[in-house]
Amino acid sequence: MSSLRARLLASLLAGVVLIGAVGGWIVYRNALAEADAFFDYHLRETALILRDQPVEYLLAPQFAPADASYDFVVQVWSLDGVRVYLSRPHAVLPQITTLGFATVSTREGRWRVFGVQAVTRVIQVAQPMSVREQRAAELALETLKPFALLLPGLALLIWFAVGHALQPLQELTTLVKARRVNALDPLPDAPLPDEVQPLVNALNELLARLRTALGRERAFVADAAHELRTPLTALHLQMGMLARASSEAERAAAMDTLAAGVQRAIRLVEQMLALAREEPRADAERVPVRLDDLAREVVAELVPLADAGNIDLGVAAAQPASVRGDADALRTQLRNLVDNAVRYTPAGGRVDVSVQPAPAAAGARLVVSDDGPGIRPEERARVFDRFYRRAGTVPPGSGLGLAIVKAIADAHGATVQLSDGPAGKGLTVTVSFPPEAAPT
Repeated sequence: MSSLRARLLASLLAGVVLIGAVGGWIVYRNALAEADAFFDYHLRETALILRDQPVEYLLAPQFAPADASYDFVVQVWSLDGVRVYLSRPHAVLPQITTLGFATVSTREGRWRVFGVQAVTRVIQVAQPMSVREQRAAELALETLKPFALLLPGLALLIWFAVGHALQPLQELTTLVKARRVNALDPLPDAPLPDEVQPLVNALNELLARLRTALGRERAFVADAAHELRTPLTALHLQMGMLARASSEAERAAAMDTLAAGVQRAIRLVEQMLALAREEPRADAERVPVRLDDLAREVVAELVPLADAGNIDLGVAAAQPASVRGDADALRTQLRNLVDNAVRYTPAGGRVDVSVQPAPAAAGARLVVSDDGPGIRPEERARVFDRFYRRAGTVPPGSGLGLAIVKAIADAHGATVQLSDGPAGKGLTVTVSFPPEAAPT
């Protein structure tokens, strides 16, 4: 059953029927108690009346026709235990019992019996308990009959009431269906019931995130188109230079220039794809990640690049520290930090990677330091922008490395801080992970 209206109708009717059944049982029990009191009174009165009658009454029926519905049976016993009179034959009757009221079980059910002793005899008046139970059931059914007759009307009333209560949801559904694909403005939030308001608020929050994501995507596509145009144009020109080379030396020089241009274009595309891949991963599955192990892996991976530039790359300190995050994204983040430090540190320079637990064991810190040219304080806020390149930097970059680092840090709730390198020279990048990033 997928209809909310049908579910509510079934639940409400089931509750009403259940309450009615409980009420019917209570009515039945009350009616049975009243029937017990009523019939017990008649049993006693009948026995006491017969006790004071002469023996000759045994020769003629003494019960009025109306009393036949009570199903009373009278037995008279002599004092020595011989039954001398039976008002109506029954297949099974209770035998002589104690004086007063008693409930006797037989093969055909229970009997209610009242016995009284006269001078020469014992009079016993009995009645099947089924008579009382049947009368109580009839009274209970009579009481519940109006309720049963009104149940279809109640179901119809519930159906229309639930439909009216769900009308705001239907109107909201119609409004959402009528929207264009690119319509991301908030849904109207009034007038709406309190139960629907959280849904509309959640949808508006989702639309706001979609607007932000769509705007970021459009900006990225525009920036990417602009940034790719220059290297592709350069590659086209370099191919023309290669085709026009008139000597082997010119051809070799043009080939080297073209190869360098291809490498720059490849790196630009790789970083653009990395940035596009990382930004939507804010909700990626988080697992415990050992930052010290990750630092050793990335440094070992980039040692050949450092050796080629005569750079001393190593792990200065790697204390055990773990955070909960996306392992692939954190590897990309650290790789970009180390790659940037190695590329911009001159030959003979030094790049150190260290992992430190934050003070009071609150999260962890990832630090990459170099003794290269560094970044002026007034430019440190802008280097996190996409495609921002400082004038005069050698080698020229894509302007995406630190943007990727910042995007991954934001997804993990971390902060990125730029400061001077060791001894006031170069650059130190510190990524501080908050306590929430610590694995549980």
